Amino acid sequence: MYVIRLPDGTLRVPHGVLSESGHDAAEGRIIAQAYVEIGPDDPDYDRLLAGSLTEAELEEKRRRWRDEDGDLQRAFEEWKASRAED
Repeated sequence: MYVIRLPDGTLRVPHGVLSESGHDAAEGRIIAQAYVEIGPDDPDYDRLLAGSLTEAELEEKRRRWRDEDGDLQRAFEEWKASRAED
């Protein structure tokens, strides 16, 4: 997950939560990933701002991953086939 910089300067920061859902072990744990929004008054704002992406930059990164995934998949299949021949 990435820190997302919104047009108004607010940052959406990934936040994870791990909690027990109940006393019975069968109920297990709840693991959640979400975003919290922080503004310039937050003590971590400047540090997080440096590595943040706009929503457009994040979408471009995702598009590149999808486009390049085909090449990676083909290379893996070729490698796997070469290992099967040995």
